Amino acid sequence: MKPTSASHRGLVAKTLFVIGGIGMLVGALDPLEGSLLILPASALVALGTFLSPTERRFLPYRVLVFVLIAMGVGAMWWLTSVGGFGGSSGRSMWWGTLLLPYLIGWSMGIWGPGSPRWLLLPGIGIGLFYLAMTPLVLTRGAGHHRIVGVIIIGALGLMTIIGCLIRLRLRQTQSSNPPTTSAA
Repeated sequence: MKPTSASHRGLVAKTLFVIGGIGMLVGALDPLEGSLLILPASALVALGTFLSPTERRFLPYRVLVFVLIAMGVGAMWWLTSVGGFGGSSGRSMWWGTLLLPYLIGWSMGIWGPGSPRWLLLPGIGIGLFYLAMTPLVLTRGAGHHRIVGVIIIGALGLMTIIGCLIRLRLRQTQSSNPPTTSAA
């Protein structure tokens, strides 16, 4: 039996979403080098959402996530090409705020609307990983601005954990209280 065009499109959409979601999780283990994986992975998630016959309502959100990640990754690559920021680069630490859209977009992509359970649970694990890194950055980091790194890494970890837990709770509430139809 030959699959229909709609079922084939749905399968392609789901496959793109899964590959993109896995890429966003794996890339998060090393956010700097992982940006080479996270950026195209977020594009795959947005493309999978666009192609999906059932997930279209999440498209504006997932495109926003991709745009945030693209802006932050672009800023990171540009800053790297001109010698970074802080320290002896001649640019203040405030230039680092250009990276925030990347971090925020990644976290939003993990716990956003429509995120499946298989993406939320590892998201909590990665959030815990980021929290566990904060003491290492604090004790082994260089320079007097290391507290800024600790705050950002810790906030990203907390935001991801809390977002995933809220989304899991919402999913649980929605599954235990299915919508009712009224008889006319």
